Amino acid sequence: MNDMRAREPGEVFGPRMTLFADMLGVGLATTLTGLPVVTIPAALSTACAVLRGAGEGQPATAGRYFAVLRRRLRAGDLVAGAAALAGALLFLADLALARAGLPGAPLFAVVAAGIGTAALVVGLRACARPESLTDWPGALRGAARDAVADVGGSALVLLAVATAALCAWMLVPLAFLVPGPLALALTAVQVRLGAMARSVPGTRGDAGGVSGSP
Repeated sequence: MNDMRAREPGEVFGPRMTLFADMLGVGLATTLTGLPVVTIPAALSTACAVLRGAGEGQPATAGRYFAVLRRRLRAGDLVAGAAALAGALLFLADLALARAGLPGAPLFAVVAAGIGTAALVVGLRACARPESLTDWPGALRGAARDAVADVGGSALVLLAVATAALCAWMLVPLAFLVPGPLALALTAVQVRLGAMARSVPGTRGDAGGVSGSP
């Protein structure tokens, strides 16, 4: 995203500020799209695709967001959303059982938290991969490889989630906008991984790349 245009004469805000404003608009569009809950993976995946396109000179606007969403929304996206919702509910149920004082509950809670964290990282990294626009299983497989091969990127994903949650907790209205910065962080981690893969001689760069934007 370093090849953005220079500021035009008389332009008040530079391109980075324009991207920041567009990112907030995309974040609000993502929140609205994710209200049915089962559409959250598709909503976040679309946000990542739109922001990824900003590095290729394409507009990162709410209008383009809904245009991309209309082209890609399909039954597979709803299945992915339903699976994510079922996993989240199962995770919450496991934690509730752990808090009930059952034998071995502390160890069970630690294991459940570890599995939940790993699933969250893989799911979010899958949303940032271009394959998520058409192939969720492929995106999840690639994200699982990324999570293992790029531990630093996975830590950045968790940091982005923690920051988004903290911002939403400190100021509730920000909860409607945080999907934008979160999607930008996920996209940046994926772009970083692609750049690292290309810089290593002899690698194929299987990181989803920065291309493939709709």
